[in-house]
Amino acid sequence: MLQEPNIAEPHILVVDDRRDIRDPLRQFLQKQGMRVSLAASASEARKLLPDAAIDLIVLDIMMPGEDGLSLCRHIRTKSALPIILLTALADDTDRIVGLELGADDYLVKPFNPRELLARIRAVLRRSQIEQPAIVDSTANWQIGPWQFDAGAQLLRHENGADVSLSNGESKLLEVMVARAGRVLSRAQLLDLTQGREGGPFDRAIDNHISRLRKKIESPDNPDRVFQTVWGGGYKLVAEVKKR
Repeated sequence: MLQEPNIAEPHILVVDDRRDIRDPLRQFLQKQGMRVSLAASASEARKLLPDAAIDLIVLDIMMPGEDGLSLCRHIRTKSALPIILLTALADDTDRIVGLELGADDYLVKPFNPRELLARIRAVLRRSQIEQPAIVDSTANWQIGPWQFDAGAQLLRHENGADVSLSNGESKLLEVMVARAGRVLSRAQLLDLTQGREGGPFDRAIDNHISRLRKKIESPDNPDRVFQTVWGGGYKLVAEVKKR
C-alpha cells in the first residue's frame, strides 16, 4: 500500500550491494533529518517493503542476483512509490530503461551526497503534489462479530453494542486488519502507524493492543481477535471481510 510521503521526516530505503555506499549514505541522510533503512539486495528490499512505511527508494541498478531494474519493474506493478536509480554505467541504455519502467530520477556513480539529497527532496515534493494520499473515510470491515468503521473510529458488535476508539487505536486496527493473519513486530507496527522507530522500552504498541483487547475481548465479548506471538509481535486472528 502506498504511503503518503512524510516530508518532515521521510523514510528512505537505500538498496545497494556495496556496504561502503550504504552505511555512509545512511549516516549522511540521517543527519539531514531522514529515517533510513538499508537492503543489500533486491530480495532483502522485497522483504522490507510490505511492512515498512517507505517514502522513497534509492536503488542501485547493478547488483548481484536480481538487479535494480527488475526490482523497479516489480515495485511499479504494485505502487507509485518514488524511486531514484543509482548507476555506474556510462551507457545510457539502462538509465533510459529505468526511466521507462517508471523510475522518477537517476544519479550516476560516483555522486555527491548533497546532490542526491536535493533530488530526494525534489522527488518527494513532486510525489506529494501529484499523488496525494487518498483516505477512504467510508471504509468498513467485518472483524469476527465486530463491524469496524475506520472513518468514524467506531466498532459495533453484532449485538448492537458500540465501542469508540482513539485515533491511535483506530490506526493500529486499520494496519492490522489490512494484514490479517500476519505476524507484525512492534517495530513494524510503530513504523506503519506512527512513522517512527521505537526504543527498547517503547511500549506504545503494547498499550494500544492492551486497550483494544479490553474493549474487544472483554468478558462480555470473549471473541478472540489478537494473538501475541512470543518474540515476534502481534497477529490479528479473527476472520476479516471488507464490507
